[in-house]
Amino acid sequence: MGENKTPQELDFERKHEEYLHRIQNLRLIDDNFMTKVFEDKECSEFLLQVILDRDDLTIREVHSQYALNNIQGRSARLDILAVDEQNKAYNIEIQRNDRGAEVRRARYNSGLMDANITEPGDRYDQLYETYVIFITENDILKAGLPIYHIERTIQETGMPFGDGAHIIYVNSQIKDDTKLGRLMQDFTCTNPDDMNYPVLAQRVRYFKEDTKGVATMCRAFEEVREEALREGERKKALKSALEMLADGVPCDKVAKYTGLTISEVEELVGKKPA
Repeated sequence: MGENKTPQELDFERKHEEYLHRIQNLRLIDDNFMTKVFEDKECSEFLLQVILDRDDLTIREVHSQYALNNIQGRSARLDILAVDEQNKAYNIEIQRNDRGAEVRRARYNSGLMDANITEPGDRYDQLYETYVIFITENDILKAGLPIYHIERTIQETGMPFGDGAHIIYVNSQIKDDTKLGRLMQDFTCTNPDDMNYPVLAQRVRYFKEDTKGVATMCRAFEEVREEALREGERKKALKSALEMLADGVPCDKVAKYTGLTISEVEELVGKKPA
């Protein structure tokens, strides 16, 4: 007679099976999977070499889910931040949602990079040359091109401004027989055997077929799930706090019963419940 399993064990098995199924359907165009694959230096280096058409590019360091802050404390989490041997910095973002790839988001990321990768007292001419690269599921700029390079120019002369800030949009809809087109084919493959580039196929295969790689992805799914639960609890707390404040409950009492800090509650004063 089989051993009776606890609800916790059954829940673990259910989630594990769900995660295994999701892993097999992952593609490089999927944000969480992309960050795992391209936190590998060789993979991110290859990606940039193809997008920038530069075989000589060598990456010195790469970070995934890299948090940057502005002076007001607002943060952004970059999918990939890489720095090459010439101190050029690259932010690579995957966006399946058009809204997440709005042009001012690119500008915002570019500004954050400038603010965070320089030290106080650095001369302006020591600013890193930066690239913000969006790989988008849809053709955000709607000109039917595989890649768009955005550079500041002097309108009166048409000459480049030369500030060292570059923005690039890669349209994953174009899957032609160019190096970039074949790369975009790889971004939409679920099976590593169908991929064009061995360096990427090997890394994808690791996360889909190797025991350690699969375990890494399962942990990543669990972390995302837990973060979503925490975010859900926070939204409930904020909603409750707004309702309590509207009923005249003092800030200290609101903080006590919602788990928010006094300063968080005070920031809500005057706002209306949704």
